This record gives sequence, structure tokens and C-alpha cells, in this order.
Amino acid sequence: MSRIEQIINEIEEYIDSCKYQPLSNSKIVVNKEEMEELLVELRMRVPDEIKKYQKIISQQDAILEDARTQAQNMINDAQAQIDELVSDHEVMQRAYQRANEVVEEARQHADSIVAAAVDDANNIRQGAMQYTDGLLANIQDIISGSAGESKQRFDQLFISLQNVYDECSESRGQLQLTPASYDEEVAGQ
Repeated sequence: MSRIEQIINEIEEYIDSCKYQPLSNSKIVVNKEEMEELLVELRMRVPDEIKKYQKIISQQDAILEDARTQAQNMINDAQAQIDELVSDHEVMQRAYQRANEVVEEARQHADSIVAAAVDDANNIRQGAMQYTDGLLANIQDIISGSAGESKQRFDQLFISLQNVYDECSESRGQLQLTPASYDEEVAGQ
């Protein structure tokens, strides 16, 4: 398990361990510093993970080069056999025939090695890209969830402040009585 997956698990465990807000079954109280520490570490780890998978992808070149080297060695071996077999005419005919067979076998074998190496490299690249995409999708989900919760809390705070503001305005309006209206209010009591 990579460190990024561990951090994501820690974030999930942390969220699960948070207390619910009073009178709510869906809203929790989050320690901002602790959440920010986990997100900062996550941001720092993502480039390392991407470099790791880029290294895996770059190894495909080494696999292909190794396959080409093996193929060239086989061709060189076949050429050496041809050179050894070419001593007289009858032997030369058989040597050419056998050499051509060996060269063809070497080419076919080299082609299969190169094809297998290309398939392996493509599979490694595809797996690395899918894994990285999954990690980035998890990060997006976490950020989206955090942003949604923060917006909802801000909206609730704004509504509460608006209510208090309206009450203050109403109270101030009641306090601004003219002397005549004050006399009327005192007489009415």
C-alpha cells in the first residue's frame, strides 16, 4: 500500500472519528489543523507517486533494448554459424540453408520477444495510469466533500448572522421613538 493510500485511509478514519455537530446526524466538527496537515502531506506525496510510475513506464525502453540486444546476439550467432559452415560447395549449400533457417528462427524469436516486451510495457503503463487516475479521483472526492461541507457551514453562519442583524435593526427601530410617540406609549401603559 502506497503512502498516498495510507493518507487517504487516515483522512477517512479521522472523518469517521469526528464528533457530530449538536442536533445533526450528518455534520461533523473537524480539527482544521489536523485535516490541513493530512492534505498537505497528500499534496506532497502525489508527485512522488507519479514519478514512481513514470520510472516504471520508462523501464519499457530498457525491456525493448534488452529484447533487441538478444535478437542481435541471435543473428550474430547465426552469422557465425554461417561463416563456420561455408567451407566447401556441398557444405556451403547446407550451411546457407541451415543459416537461413537459423536466421528466420532468430527473427521470429526476436519478434516474439519484442512483441511480448511491448505488451508488458503497455500493460505496465496502463496499470500505472489507472492507479494514478484512481488516486487523483480519491483526492478530488475528498476535496469536493470538504468544500461542500465548508460551503454549507458558511451558508448557515451567514443565515444566522443575517437573523441577528435583522433583530438588531428591528430593536434599533423600536428605540428611535420621537418624544410625542414616547408620551403616547407611556400613556398607553
